[in-house]
This record gives sequence, structure tokens and C-alpha cells, in this order.
Amino acid sequence: MPAVHICRVMTTTRLTIDHRAGSPPGRPDAPPAAAVRHPEKANRPDNPIQRKPAWIRVKAPTHPVYHETRNLIREHGLVTVCEEAACPNIGECWSHRHATMMIMGDTCTRACSFCNVRTGLPGPLAADEPDRVADAVARMGLLHVVVTSVDRDDLPDGGAAHFAAVIGAIRAASPQTTIEVLTPDFLRKPGGIETVAAARPDVFNHNLETVPRLYPSIRPGARYYQSLRLLDSVKRIDPAIFTKSGLMVGLGESRSEIAQVMDDLRIADVDFLTIGQYLQPTVKHAAVDRFVTPGEFADYASIARGKGFLLVSATPLTRSSYHADADFAALRAARQAMPDAKPTPPGA
Repeated sequence: MPAVHICRVMTTTRLTIDHRAGSPPGRPDAPPAAAVRHPEKANRPDNPIQRKPAWIRVKAPTHPVYHETRNLIREHGLVTVCEEAACPNIGECWSHRHATMMIMGDTCTRACSFCNVRTGLPGPLAADEPDRVADAVARMGLLHVVVTSVDRDDLPDGGAAHFAAVIGAIRAASPQTTIEVLTPDFLRKPGGIETVAAARPDVFNHNLETVPRLYPSIRPGARYYQSLRLLDSVKRIDPAIFTKSGLMVGLGESRSEIAQVMDDLRIADVDFLTIGQYLQPTVKHAAVDRFVTPGEFADYASIARGKGFLLVSATPLTRSSYHADADFAALRAARQAMPDAKPTPPGA
């Protein structure tokens, strides 16, 4: 497996992780990160990155467990969305041995304007990846794991069978671990949703990301109603599976548009909603329209709870997998407290 070189640059407000494929960190002739990772964005005009407000602050990772987690990921040749998406919470999460596994490679067939994951033509699937992921989960002693992936529009099933294989391998290697998947939309991949749902993850997450009006500019390769259909289909296939979706704010959406998306998700019987601040990865990505205040996030959380979600997480630094283990415990408790409690998921 080729080496992945990582250069970490600390700014006043977040950790930026910059992978420069094929060139060691600091080499003067290394091409700009955006040109390597996002060739489709190279000719776009620059969007200056705004200074972040005081409420968006993270510390550089120094905890020894962070380095243990990183070394284990490297040892197993795994990819994490924590690094690929330049998540601001990586220091905290890895220091608690929480890492979101990203399967099917590090290269996505989509070119969303908000996302820092590399765009291009992916390589073939690694047949041993399910076992490598499962072994890492077992060695880390995880009680809850999140597995996500790049979009694989090049595969006939969008990678659904590979997701199912990873779920099966984790169940075999670490039966006590509950499993959350964060999947692509399986657009034009008949049977993909059903294949993953049949593997019975404990949580099936698919992010809507933004409001329908912004899809052409923010998520051009996706379709809003396909994403809603996926979430609705999972609940119809197996009502015991928790469903979850996430939104970014600060892209130019209105409060009423967010409220409408909440209603759409509740019609699909989605259990858990996450809302976080969009942070611009590079000057070639979509610009931040504004930084939503903590008070506004609290308002969104209150509105969402009033609409009937079992669980809501809405803060500036909320991400899909942030505190996923504790959130799963809270989600399960919320369901069990309901008068008409639904069946318990397989790993609960």
C-alpha cells in the first residue's frame, strides 16, 4: 500500500490535515493540495477563507492515545473520514479511540463543493478490507463503530455488498460492538439500499447535507428526494434499525428551509438529526455564507425535538460521527422510554 504523507498545520481555530500524495511533506515541488485532491476545482475562482469566530476552537492533538489510534489505523492500512474530510474534532475523538472508518478507498466519484475528500477515478475494492476493519475494531475494543465510504458510482451496486461484508466481519470479530453506517445515496443502484439494510446495522445514517435549493451548487451529483427515499426505505425494510441524517448550516440556507427539511425527515420517520457548522476546507471549496451562533444551534435543536426526533445534536462542531457512541446509547434509551417501544436493533 502506498505511503500516505500527512502534514498538519495549526491555525488559530482548527486543525487542517493536508495529504500530498506521492510527495513527502514540505517538499518544495509538491503541488498544491487542492490541485492534487480536487482537480475538478482547480480552475474555479478562489473563495477566501473567513476568520472563524471564538466559539469554533479546537486544540492540536497531543494526547498519547491519539497517536496510538493513528498508529493502529496506519498498521491496518485503513482510511478514516476523520483525516480525509479534515474533521476539526479529530484530536478529541482519536484521543478517546473513536475513529470513523472510510471504506472502499480514499477517492470519490462525486465532486461536492463542500467536501475535502479526494475526487477522481477510484481503484478496485480491496477484498481483505472487511477483515482489516474488523480486526482494528476488535483491537481498539470499540463498543460502537461508524463505517462510512466514498461514493462509488463506478460500481454496479455502489459498494453495497462491500458495506454488508464489513458489517458481517465486524459482527464476527467483535460481537459486542454496535455498528453505525454512513452510506452514499445509491443513486441509480437498484438493490443497494436493500443489501445494506439486510446486513442489519444498528444505525443507518445518510446525510441530506443541505436544503434542496442548494443541491445544484453544493451537492450537484446527488438528488434530494433520492436521499429522502433511502432513509424512508430503510425504515420500511426494518423498523428496528435506527435512521439518522445530518445537515450543514452556514451555506446560505434560511431558517424556514431547515424547518422544512426537518419535516421531510420526520415524514420518513428518521430518528436522529445532527446539525453542524459548514467549515470551508480550501479556497476552491464553497464559501461560508455565515457562522451560525451557538444560540441559533440551540434554537434548531429545540425546533427539531418539537418535531418528534428521538435525538438531536446541534452545535457548531457537531459532525455525523461526533460522540456517536454516547449518542447511540442515548438513542436506544429514548426508544426504550417510548410507550410503544419498537423492536431492539440487532447489536443493542
